[in-house]
Amino acid sequence: MSTPDAAATPTPAHTRAAAPSEPTGGAPRRWDALGPVGLVLAGGISVQFGGALAVSLMPRAGALGVVALRLLVAAVVLLLVCRPRLRGHSRTDWGTVIVFGVTMAAMNGLFYQSVARIPLGPAVTLEVLGPLALSVLTSRRLVNVVWAGLALAGVFLLGGGGFESLDPIGVAFALAAGAMWAAYIVFSARTGRRFPQADGLALAMAVGAVLFLPLGIAESGAKLIDPVTLGLGAAVAILSSVLPYTLELLALRRMPAPTFAILMSLEPAVAGAAGFLLLDQALSTAQAVAIALVIAASMGAVRTQVGRGKATEPGAGS
Repeated sequence: MSTPDAAATPTPAHTRAAAPSEPTGGAPRRWDALGPVGLVLAGGISVQFGGALAVSLMPRAGALGVVALRLLVAAVVLLLVCRPRLRGHSRTDWGTVIVFGVTMAAMNGLFYQSVARIPLGPAVTLEVLGPLALSVLTSRRLVNVVWAGLALAGVFLLGGGGFESLDPIGVAFALAAGAMWAAYIVFSARTGRRFPQADGLALAMAVGAVLFLPLGIAESGAKLIDPVTLGLGAAVAILSSVLPYTLELLALRRMPAPTFAILMSLEPAVAGAAGFLLLDQALSTAQAVAIALVIAASMGAVRTQVGRGKATEPGAGS
């Protein structure tokens, strides 16, 4: 994940960080065939279907219980698969991964509190404002501000032009989750640069699980060990955490934060498509136009970045 480190360096927002060392395992190489954009899109599809499953699980385990199960199962899976090395990391490395874990836990907890109060579509629509804000704040090129503005227009249109009828507490939780999503992008990038493959993600997920498990137990208690609840929680963890976070971490190693943030605006469009496929929720004309605006903004951002990458390649223009 290639995200600007605003607190530490004055590097331009679109300048890529030094490439991470070549992974030794085969898994990242298999995902390389998708390319960074394909990785982001695959992660977005996975997380939206996982979110729909999580909403159906909430009556059984509660919002905090679902988050606890999601983080715990995801942490166990990632630790077993990655088997991250605990020695040889600096204090800065551990500080980064701990903040990343706290950010993930907060992002998930706030978002699930939101969808417990307002519908999934508006919640995702509001949450995506965080990455869009990150795109504007970190970009130093006017064209990327234009793409972000176009995506923002689509997001508001997808939300029906206003959110007055929604629970204000749910709206506040969704906006706070969006702020944590922006922080997730930043610290996921830093973690990806400091740890090989998905080791940092596995450690951060473990941090988040340890922090959130007491909250889940306090709310749901013995409901968390019901076999059906455990099975559904495991499915949510795979779809909403293990797959998308891994894919996004790999993508952000080769994609600047502003472009990634605008691609995140596809999330409401994916949520709308999932609602149509799974819940027979037909899209209105306004929603279809909104999705078209968001997709156009995302394609524009990617095309801009690709063009700039070609222009800055060694030997380009000479």
